Amino acid sequence: MGTVSIRQAREQFSELVGAVERGESIIITRRGRRVARLTPVPPERRKGLPDLTDFRASLKVKGSSLTRVLLAQRRQERS
Repeated sequence: MGTVSIRQAREQFSELVGAVERGESIIITRRGRRVARLTPVPPERRKGLPDLTDFRASLKVKGSSLTRVLLAQRRQERS
């Protein structure tokens, strides 16, 4: 685990993020006191969004589509 000052963190932020991506943890200090820690995101939090294709296909829309309702209302207002 590395330790850097806030000034160093500002100047080397991209490099620090790269180190964290490789699994390192970094402590950031202000005037010698620990104030923050950069750590890798745990693997379970990196999961993508679930595939909703089947869910969407299972939905049954009743009545007219919202687009058709809005278009009909606009036509009616203009008449």
